[in-house]
Amino acid sequence: MDATRNTALEVWMAEQGYSSNSLADAVNRSLEQLTGRPGGLDGSSVRGWKAGRVKWPKSATRRALEDIAGLPATALGFIPRGRTSSALVSPQQEDPDMKRRTVVGGIVTAAVAAAAPGAASPRRIGMSDVDRLQKRFAEIVASDHRHGGQLGIEQRAAALADEALNLQNAGNATQRVRSSLYASAAAFRSSAMWAAIDGRRYDVAKTHMREAQALAEMSGDQAIKFRIWSHTGTMYRHLGRPADALAANDVARSLFLTRRDPLFASLGLARQGAIQGTAQDRRGTRRAFDQAQEAMLRSDPTDYRPVWMLAFYDQAELDSLALSAHLAMGDYPAAEYHAHRCLSALRPHMIRSRAIATTRLAHAQLAQGAADAATVTAMKVPADIATHHAWVARMLQEFGAALRATAPGSATAQTWTEHAATWRTTA
Repeated sequence: MDATRNTALEVWMAEQGYSSNSLADAVNRSLEQLTGRPGGLDGSSVRGWKAGRVKWPKSATRRALEDIAGLPATALGFIPRGRTSSALVSPQQEDPDMKRRTVVGGIVTAAVAAAAPGAASPRRIGMSDVDRLQKRFAEIVASDHRHGGQLGIEQRAAALADEALNLQNAGNATQRVRSSLYASAAAFRSSAMWAAIDGRRYDVAKTHMREAQALAEMSGDQAIKFRIWSHTGTMYRHLGRPADALAANDVARSLFLTRRDPLFASLGLARQGAIQGTAQDRRGTRRAFDQAQEAMLRSDPTDYRPVWMLAFYDQAELDSLALSAHLAMGDYPAAEYHAHRCLSALRPHMIRSRAIATTRLAHAQLAQGAADAATVTAMKVPADIATHHAWVARMLQEFGAALRATAPGSATAQTWTEHAATWRTTA
């Protein structure tokens, strides 16, 4: 056996399920959280550690690795400069086999103790627990896209956030696992926040927002920080507070993540455009959407992104935000253009988004004097969403009032009234 190999690191990596590449990725992310810049390690860097070619990594790299492992670098087999390996152990450990057993003994003993049965032995929390939570998070995201705004979704997401936090106190875990649990709790809480926003329960949304922001800070996860602050901007936009909305969205857009990944930059710019539309800033709106489109075209679809991002942000969502902005500014032809683009590109699971875009298209058509076409469009909204989604229900009520004001006593208005009555009987 090569006495220079860092067997302590190899044993720890095997216990935690890390390959050389996955550990390099984890250290790079930890470095980004520490320094604001992503690390440049790859699998060969970690293989150099394991082979003993690099005995004492740079200080920032050591700190990032220690944060992940929850152990000092010396416990992971690294040797400070100016010290020999024999200086780390007692004289009787000079034999290579004895040295190996002694250097890794603390780690192995701790692992065995954690796994041993007994009432006093705490549970070991690992990434498999985080993975189970992530699967349930994907279910929450899918449910939101089907139904949206429902109190049940909000309550399930909040309960899962609490479950993720309870795991923090259920046993021992590495720093990597603890950070991931905080990120999962923040993700669930942000989904509860979004469901409350979507259901127009804004006071409750603010409570979820504050908890989500605190959890995201403890996790150090830039993607979830972006999601929460971006949602906060959307909430203030719907509350008619564009200055607050822009300030919140600017927090999301200022994260280093948006400079590293053009798709996050695109989403931040598109939501900025929607806010500027509400504020009647025509020039700013056009510029924001032009930049959002350009950033989306620069993004690499093969890059890793969290499930919530992959599930909803694409060309259809960009056009949906542009539709909202132009409708708010009274630019109805442009709103109709983006509505058709959005509806043609929406994925099948985006049932809630389709209902919202369809309702906005009906408003844009009616505002251009096409009452018959607008009514046909509005009647395409499914009855369950028309009656149970607070946002859609309100927009359809406003559509009916505008139709009756535009064409009072007309056959079209009567058709709409009768159609809306069937929703009440089937709901």
